[in-house]
Amino acid sequence: MKKFKKVYIEITNVCNLQCDFCPQIMREPNFMGIEEFTHILSEIKGFTDYIYFHIKGEPLLHPDIDKFLDISYEKGFKVNITTNGTLIDKVKDKLMGKPALRQINFSLHSFDGNTKLTNKEDYLKEIFNFIKETRDEESLIIALRLWNLDEDNIINKEAKRNKEIIEKIEEEFNLPFKIQEEITPQRGIKIGDRLYLNQDSRFQWPDLDAEELNDVGFCYGLRDQIGILSDGTVIPCCLDGEGVINLGNIFETSFSEIIMGDRAKKIYEGFSNRKVVEELCRKCGYRVKFNS
Repeated sequence: MKKFKKVYIEITNVCNLQCDFCPQIMREPNFMGIEEFTHILSEIKGFTDYIYFHIKGEPLLHPDIDKFLDISYEKGFKVNITTNGTLIDKVKDKLMGKPALRQINFSLHSFDGNTKLTNKEDYLKEIFNFIKETRDEESLIIALRLWNLDEDNIINKEAKRNKEIIEKIEEEFNLPFKIQEEITPQRGIKIGDRLYLNQDSRFQWPDLDAEELNDVGFCYGLRDQIGILSDGTVIPCCLDGEGVINLGNIFETSFSEIIMGDRAKKIYEGFSNRKVVEELCRKCGYRVKFNS
């Protein structure tokens, strides 16, 4: 049986922000139901140990996220959540003490990419408070993400982007070093017990209207990861937010049949031979990270 390092499950495609780095979805707004979620976990049982509440949408918006975590624990899965962090103070009671919860990734670059957020101090304070309140949960990993660097930031460590946020992190956690002197793009830095900071550059989301980059290369889609949209559509990776590469629907076809289907096989074999067979993959700026 094939084993994935991670299976992305989009429990909702609805988001409370409109970040400039994230393409807006064209699909109908949807919140996955408890029965649908339970069915998915039954289908992917044995194919992975780790599920990620992330593709599009803000997972903390889902009213049943606490129940989803309980079901995940009952089914033997560890859960990773990626969030913009704006709702953490409102839903923290639904997250704290949940044994299934392995990691929370806070996308701090959401502030930089959004006009809806105006008070940076309050935004960071709620996230910092949550981190402090969960320090006794010895199994919970927290990663702070700043995935908004441009070429100037990568070359020049004195560039101003993220400067204020980084200084507040240094102050809040009493760091004995300067983050910018230690951190490098595409690699994380440990800033506390089970607490990390990651900086990375912006990338071009896959888009059929974009120019093709090349048809030679490699990707971990369908190798290390696979995704399931809120309507059950199975996709090869977490960046196909519109379900362009529709491998099948998990509510209509078994997961094992889907990953052994012709389209999935061609994608997998193509990447094995450094051949990019899908048009959307040829127009994905993130994929080129694996080919440098």
